[in-house]
Amino acid sequence: MSLPQIQCKYITEECLREWKNGNPSFRVPDPVPMLRFLYELCSTTVRGELPFQKCKAAVDSVEFVEKPSHRVVASTFADIVTQMAQDLTMPGEHRVRLIKLAKWLVESALVPLRLFQERCEEEFLWEAEMIKIKAQDLKGKEVRVNTRLLYQQTKFNLLREESEGYAKLVLECYELQPNNKVFLELIPIFPKSHASHILGFKFQYYQRMEVNSPVPFSLYKLTALLVKEEFIDLDSIYTHLLPKDDEAFEHYNAFSAKRLDEANKIGKINLAATGKDLMEDEKQGDVTIDLFAALDLENEAVAERSPELENSQTLGLLTGFLSVDDWYHAHILFERLAPLNPVAHIQICDGLLRLIENSISSAYDIVRQTHLQSFGSFSGAGIDAMDTADLTVHRSFIDLPKELFEMLATLGPYLYRDTVLLQKVCRVLRGYYFSALELVNCGDGAPNPEPLMDRNRVPRQHLKEARLRVEEALGACLLPSLQLIPANPAVGQEIWEVMNLLPYEVRYRLYGEWEKDDERNPMVLAARQTSKLDTRRILKRLAKENLKQLGRMVAKLAHANPMTVLRTIVHQIEAYRDMITPVVDAFKYLTQLEYDVLEYVVIERLAQGGRDKLKDDGLNLSDWLQSLASFWGH
Repeated sequence: MSLPQIQCKYITEECLREWKNGNPSFRVPDPVPMLRFLYELCSTTVRGELPFQKCKAAVDSVEFVEKPSHRVVASTFADIVTQMAQDLTMPGEHRVRLIKLAKWLVESALVPLRLFQERCEEEFLWEAEMIKIKAQDLKGKEVRVNTRLLYQQTKFNLLREESEGYAKLVLECYELQPNNKVFLELIPIFPKSHASHILGFKFQYYQRMEVNSPVPFSLYKLTALLVKEEFIDLDSIYTHLLPKDDEAFEHYNAFSAKRLDEANKIGKINLAATGKDLMEDEKQGDVTIDLFAALDLENEAVAERSPELENSQTLGLLTGFLSVDDWYHAHILFERLAPLNPVAHIQICDGLLRLIENSISSAYDIVRQTHLQSFGSFSGAGIDAMDTADLTVHRSFIDLPKELFEMLATLGPYLYRDTVLLQKVCRVLRGYYFSALELVNCGDGAPNPEPLMDRNRVPRQHLKEARLRVEEALGACLLPSLQLIPANPAVGQEIWEVMNLLPYEVRYRLYGEWEKDDERNPMVLAARQTSKLDTRRILKRLAKENLKQLGRMVAKLAHANPMTVLRTIVHQIEAYRDMITPVVDAFKYLTQLEYDVLEYVVIERLAQGGRDKLKDDGLNLSDWLQSLASFWGH
């Protein structure tokens, strides 16, 4: 029921008037009882008759009969607010004032925050922003703490107790010596539920508010080993981990939206800029390009997210799976945590790169030996003869596991962090495709058909599967990674060595999908926007006099972002025909991959609808089409 409105005995109209006017010399003439006065003061403030900022002046203007200490006054204030907060029938505006009063008492140091946290209900604390977790979660934690303090057994006699004690002892020893395989023989002696519960309690310990240390990596590695050996189930331990997926996704979505907004603003015109600012941006001598702008933004984002990896037990378990080479369970977590983009974290990315390196090591040895054989056999021949030899020299059969392509799809554009590995992957994919092609060409006379026979696959089916996998690796990983590698034509050439194995229809489809994927990744989008901005700035100044310098700058931009740079150039050429000659001269620095992308861009522009190819007279070609035809002819 609602608390009855009290009749104020000590807080009179005169007192309220003087406090509101801020009269520093006003004093209540007679000593007053502390409890009654403070209750009248809080009640008056909640009803809106006195601003809560005037409470300090009111307390200073009276003398209490009891002459209490500051600690007693603070405790009394906390008791009164706690009692009033339990009135469920209090009008809404009164409750809002009560919350503001409680927050002001804490901010003005009249009442320590700890007193409110000890005495108030969880819902009131949440409304007053005095706790960082929701009321329901705090209640659950309170139950766990009380259970641990009152009912948890602290002394064990392992000779008389059940086997949980021994299981805990074995797990702690195994955590300290994860490479000692003897524990794998001991753990199956105990029930599986014991291990999952004990590990769950260990993770919950680090979730306590009073525990400030992060979960040790040894615990993640131990858990990953037990899940890998099927001693415990992944879902049984996952339920013990924090934060919950929905909370983590919500936090990351806000972070990602902010980064996408920042990336989209790159190159946008500031309408509030003054004429002087615009002139500063357009200085004739200021012809520079920033090849590392997107990487700098990414490094800042990774640094901002670093506490997330330390505080997230789910991401920590993912690093554990990667450390023990358990791709099966790591892949499950990658898919489950995909909205968090976990591979952006350096530690997780490094673990995945190491798995990819291990997966292709044997295949890369074969590719390397085959290349050395062909190079030695045709050392005196020309380049054309060496290309032909690539198919004629006897090569060992190369087959790549589907797990490798799952890893590449999961890694996405972050393969840019290891350019040596990226080139190895390109060479292995090329050898993989050539092996499948060679088996088809040889038919039943394949030199080493055993691997295929073990897999119960016919050569043409294997070739089709290899081609689809290579396409997936190019579209999901290799091409996006190229955009983040600053001006490295060797990497682009390695990717082209894989791309030119595919027909032009497939290549053009990959080019079309490549640009669409950019819009979902802030890092790749920033790289594209920066390249577009730099390309436009260079084209404004491109002329015969500075062709050599600016032409190389265009090529450097195109090495990383051929689609964006070349499309921007083609758009400019359609509008400004005078640019054709200097642009064509600058294109002598492009690679084969960039020429192929240029063909796609021109065909795309020709096929784009919504533009008339003839002028209004119906006889002459439109200016954009004439410019494009002249450019392609040159």
